[in-house]
Formats: sequence, structure tokens, C-alpha cells
Amino acid sequence: MTVRTVLVAVGGNALVRGDEEASSEFERLRVAQTCRALADVAAAGWRLLVTHGNGPQVGAALRRVELARSEVYPLPLDLCVAATQGEIGLLLQQELAAALAARGVDRPVVTVVSQVVVARHDRAFRYPTKPIGLPGFQRVVPSPEPLDIVEEPVIRALVDAGVVVIALGGGGVPVVRCGARYEGVEAVVDKDLASALLAARLGVDLFVMLTGVDGIYLDFATPMARRLRDVTAAELRRHAAEGQFPPGTMGPKVEAARRFVTAGAGEAIVTSPDRLLAALEGEAGTRVFHETYSDCSCRPGAASLAPSV
Repeated sequence: MTVRTVLVAVGGNALVRGDEEASSEFERLRVAQTCRALADVAAAGWRLLVTHGNGPQVGAALRRVELARSEVYPLPLDLCVAATQGEIGLLLQQELAAALAARGVDRPVVTVVSQVVVARHDRAFRYPTKPIGLPGFQRVVPSPEPLDIVEEPVIRALVDAGVVVIALGGGGVPVVRCGARYEGVEAVVDKDLASALLAARLGVDLFVMLTGVDGIYLDFATPMARRLRDVTAAELRRHAAEGQFPPGTMGPKVEAARRFVTAGAGEAIVTSPDRLLAALEGEAGTRVFHETYSDCSCRPGAASLAPSV
């Protein structure tokens, strides 16, 4: 029996929305909605690996540190990333386990606190670009390039054993190598770029990024907006060069999709949580593939990305 593996990267803003009250109750509600979609994928026969963002949550954690620093010891940004990995990971773990059980799927779910190696002298430390936090309390922090994933062997072993793994929360805790040990740095790694790296390293069949819109759009937020359905990495590169995907919006997802498919590991999809299963069946979202498959009708999985069993 052949089981295909999908890595689904869930955006932090899909878990805490700026137009709702910022509370753990609303966060759990959004997590539960997303986990029902994820459980549908597992129930359809996919081996599942989940990563997630933490932009709103890590910004809130840093704000708490600032407000309470006269009362309790402060935490640096890398430890705030680790703390939100635990916070969001636990909610995902609980809600996903419940959703799987409701569908009669007997699979263990585990969260792996993950570290991502970055370069100590990455130019991002001189030129911060990553916004974190909710509206009204946002700030921009460094976002260095992900180079390696410390826990990759553990994640690989768990996925191969059929465990549903939640990893790379917030893009992973950014660390630099210091001899035989790792040392955290104050930054936030882009979740989509780190997820693309992990997906390529593990050789997953499909890399999915969930966001607030159903796919990658050209001329987004204009009367001429149109969703791309099937697109090559080269076409995405050309559209990006034309300024179609600003860094603060779809840019990182486009770059992550391009990197993954260029590595030759599989295909990538960008869609919204409510359209996840439809996107896997080829009925929604934007599907990104390598230039080799210029004819969409004959490339692998063109009709459907349902797992082979």
C-alpha cells in the first residue's frame, strides 16, 4: 500500500483574526475549525504533517513581556517563539485529536518544539522586515533565511511511523550554531519558507499553504483580480518580478511554493482552510508545479491529488 504525505502550513492569522476579540476562546474556536479540515485530509488517507504561523500570538507574547517587565523577568523573542509553539501546538494537538476521533481515524498526534538554524550575520538582522502582533500593537522584527532544521530526523521518524506531527511553529525557534550547541537569536523565521525547506527535505508529495484567500491572485484587491489555477514556478517568478506579490502579503507563499517545486519534491497548493479538501481534489486553490510539466493535463496528479492506496 502506498500512502502519500502532505505538509499543511497553517497561517497564524487563520488562528487569530484581527477583526475578532483577541482571546484564547476565539483562538481555540479558529483552531477547531481548521482542525476539522485537517482531519478530513487524514480521513481521506493522507499521511499528515502540520506546521503553523504565530505572527499575532508572538506579538502578543512580546507585548505581555513589555507590560510585565517591572513585575517578572522578561523573555527574549526566541523564547516567545518557543512559548507560542507550545501554546498553539497544544490547541492544535487537542482539537485535531478530537476531530480525528470523530471521523474514526486512530492516529496519535504530537507537537515537536522545533529549532531552525540561521546565519548569525544574516542581513535580516540589519534590515528587519517581518511584522508581528495584532493591529495597534504591531512591530517589525528580523526574519533571517532558514538554513537547517535541528529536529528534522525526529520529525521524519514520527511521520514515517504514521504519527500526525505538528512542527515548526512560527517557522521554528531561530538559532545559530555555537560549537556543539545551539543559541537562540531574537528573530522570527518565515513559516512558509521554513515549511518549504522541511517539505523538500522530507520529500513529501504535496506542500499546502493555508491563507485567508482561496489561492494566488493576480491584480489582487482590484476589479481585475483573477485567481491562478495551475501555474509553473517560472510563471510565478515572472509575475513576482512584475510586482504582483508584495513581501507583506502573498510574496513569501509564492517564494515558498516556487522553492519547493523547484527542488523536485512534489507540487504545492495555496488555498483557504475551508477549501482544503476541494483543493486536494483539484477543485479549488492554486496549484504550483515544476516547469517540466508544462502541459497541465499530463503532469502527475492533474486530475486529482487523492492519495494512492
